[in-house]
Amino acid sequence: MKPAPFRYHRARDVQGTTALLAELGDDAKIIAGGQSLVPMMNFRLARPSHLVDIGALRHLDHLGTTPDGALHIGALTTHHTVETAPEDVLGPGFAVLRRAMGWIGHLPIRTRGTVGGSLAHADATAEWCLLARTLGAELHATGPRGARRLPAADFFLGPYTSLLEPDELLTEIVFPRPAPHAALTEFAERKGDFALVSAVVDLDVEDGRVHGGRVGLGGVAPVPVRVPEAEAVLASGGSFADCAAAAAAAADPPDGAGGSAAYRRQLVRTLVERAGAEAWATTGTREERSR
Repeated sequence: MKPAPFRYHRARDVQGTTALLAELGDDAKIIAGGQSLVPMMNFRLARPSHLVDIGALRHLDHLGTTPDGALHIGALTTHHTVETAPEDVLGPGFAVLRRAMGWIGHLPIRTRGTVGGSLAHADATAEWCLLARTLGAELHATGPRGARRLPAADFFLGPYTSLLEPDELLTEIVFPRPAPHAALTEFAERKGDFALVSAVVDLDVEDGRVHGGRVGLGGVAPVPVRVPEAEAVLASGGSFADCAAAAAAAADPPDGAGGSAAYRRQLVRTLVERAGAEAWATTGTREERSR
C-alpha cells in the first residue's frame, strides 16, 4: 500500500521546527529515520497531513560522555552509530548500549533508525524505551514554551503515548551514570522481529558482590516497567534464579497473538535470569552466582 497524501516540510532549525509544529497542530508528524512511521503510513495506520523532516538538524546527531560521567546522545543519532561507537566514546560504563543494538531489527533499520525516534514513538517493546526506563535516563525536549527535562520514569504514558506535546521536539537523551554491569536480552519469534518480552538487569557490584540493582521488563505492560519485587531479591543477596522468579510472579502480561500470559511469564523468568548472568559476567568473576 501507499500512504495517504501529505505535505512535506524540511526543518532548518529547532526553533523553526517547533513553531511549525505549533502552527500545524495534531495533523503534523516529525520524521527522522522513518523506520516506524513510514510502515504505519504505508498501512494507513497513521495518516498525517503534514510531515516535518528533521534530518537536516545535524547538531542533534552526537554521542559522547561529559566529565561527570554522563552519556549524552543526540536525538538524531542512529542505532548503528551507538553499535559501532569506539571504546573511548562509550567506554566500559555504557557497553550495554552497544551490545543491545544487535537486538534492533536488521542492519538497514539500525543505519536509518534514530534513538530519539524510537523513544518518541514510545513502543513498549522497543529496546531504547526499556533501556531508558531501567537505567534512569533523562529526555530533553524543546517546544514553543521552552526546554523541558523529562525523566524516563515518567515519560511513557501508554502504548505509543508519551509526555511529549505535539509541538515539542525530542533533542537529546542523557544517561546520567555508567552501568558497567548491565545486560539486555529478549525473545522474538524470528530474529529482527519485535520482542514478545525483553529484560534488562543492571547490577550494583562492590568487592565482588551484588548489593542491589535494577530490573526492567518490556512487552508485559503498556509501558516498559521496573520490577521492585525482583530488585528487592538482588538487594537481599538472592540468586538470579530467585530474582527471575520474583519478576515472573510480579509481571501481569496480557494474553495476545504472540502467546498467553502464562507463556510470557515463563519468558520473563528465563530472560531475567539470563540477563542477570550476562550482567554478572561483565564483572570478570568466574564463579557462578547461584546461592
